[in-house]
Parts: sequence; structure tokens; C-alpha cells
Amino acid sequence: MTRTQLVEQIFLKRSYLCIGLDADFTKIPKHLFSFADPVFEFNKQIIDATKDYCVSYKMNTAFYEAMGVKGWETLQRTVNYIPSTHFKIADAKRGDIGNTSSQYAKAFFESFSYDAVTVTPYMGEDSVKPFLEFKNKWTIVLGLTSNSGAKDFELQKTGNELLYERVLKTVSQWGTTENLMFVIGATQADEFRNIRKIIPEHFLLVPGIGAQGGSLNEISSKGMIKDCGLMVNVSRAVIYASGKEDFAEQAKLMAKGYQEEMRRYF
Repeated sequence: MTRTQLVEQIFLKRSYLCIGLDADFTKIPKHLFSFADPVFEFNKQIIDATKDYCVSYKMNTAFYEAMGVKGWETLQRTVNYIPSTHFKIADAKRGDIGNTSSQYAKAFFESFSYDAVTVTPYMGEDSVKPFLEFKNKWTIVLGLTSNSGAKDFELQKTGNELLYERVLKTVSQWGTTENLMFVIGATQADEFRNIRKIIPEHFLLVPGIGAQGGSLNEISSKGMIKDCGLMVNVSRAVIYASGKEDFAEQAKLMAKGYQEEMRRYF
């Protein structure tokens, strides 16, 4: 998916909501266990209920890898079920020496047909470049994350700047605003204005809204640009809005609520 196509969907729906399909087998409603693939059925019903209110779905691959071969099959079925109008993200946090990264890129961009994959930058340019070589695909690099451990490295000084600032400045030179995004956690709201000075035009994938306590209003006011430039991810607050048979309807109501709030910020 190109940037133009993504922005068209954002403005069509007045939404920059990304829903995380991080389906935990131990948390899905028990009545789904009668299906041959309970996790896929859970994902399918969530997608059907929320697709009108979001522009993207993100799958943290760990939740599927933990189930072994069956989990990979569920992941494939889920990716295939998501409408082509929606931006599909593999939250895999890959990154290795060049020839290995090339295989990771082929796995997610060719075998699974994702639009984007998350990547760690700390092995340097040759570990990221293979992902950037795929046409109309996106590399989403970890910039400043929402977890408490961000202070251990990302928020440490390196010379006259913080480490995450150096990452943003350096990595932004490896790709373009058409194929490179950054993960910036919503719980780091105080840093957003500074981040926009460093990367004023790049799209940002923003986790941390909802269960992690980030403010959608604050992120939108500090991070939005003329073509939006944001994808705000919400996972647990939407997909686990209910643990009962009405889980899909409750997920729909939560997604609709986020979309209605987002409309006010355009």
C-alpha cells in the first residue's frame, strides 16, 4: 500500500485507528472453542465488527508463534481475511545481518503479504535496508517505545542527544517518507513535539492508547500533520472489551468510540 492510498483511507473514514489483533488463546471467549480454529474465528468476528472504523490491523506475531505451526496457519488465515483496503502490519520486531533480514522481509512481504513489518534498528543500516527494498511496502522502525524499559537505553544521553533522537535522525536517512515509519509510544507524549522537529513528515505508529493509559487527544494535538501522519494502535481495550458472547459487538462500540473522537481532530 502506498502512502497516498493509506492517506485516502484515513480521510475517507476520518480515522487513524489501528486495531491490534493480539489474540491470546487463554483470553478469548470460551464459546469459540467449539470452532476448529478458535483464534481465527475470534479475529474474523473482530474484523467484521470493526473494519468500518479503523484503517489498519496489527498482529503481534508472538501470540501466534506461541501456538507453533497452528499459530502460523491462523496468522496466514487472518492476514488473508483482512480487506485489501486496510493496512496490514506484522509486529514482529525483526532485524539481523543483511542476508537474514532479507529472508525475514520475504517472509512477511511475500509469503504473508503484509504491508509493513516492525524492525529493530540496533544492528545498523545493513539490518534494515533489506526491508526497504520492497516496493510499496513499509518498514516500521522502533523509535521511542511505550514500555518502562525505554529509560534503560532509548532515553539515555549519547553525546549531546538522547539515543532515540540519534536513531530517528540516522534511520530517517535510510528510507523515505513513502516507505519508512517509526514506532513512538503514546506514553511518551512529552517528546512528541521534539520528535516532529526531527521527523516532521514521517508516519508514526503509536501504541499505548487504551490499556497503557496514553492520551489520544494529547498525541493527536502534538503529532498530527497535514495528511495525518499517525496510526494509533489500540489492542486490548478493543478486542477484550467483553469476554462474553457479545465480544464482537462490544469491540465494535469501542472502535466506533475511538473513531468518533478521532473525527474531531481533523
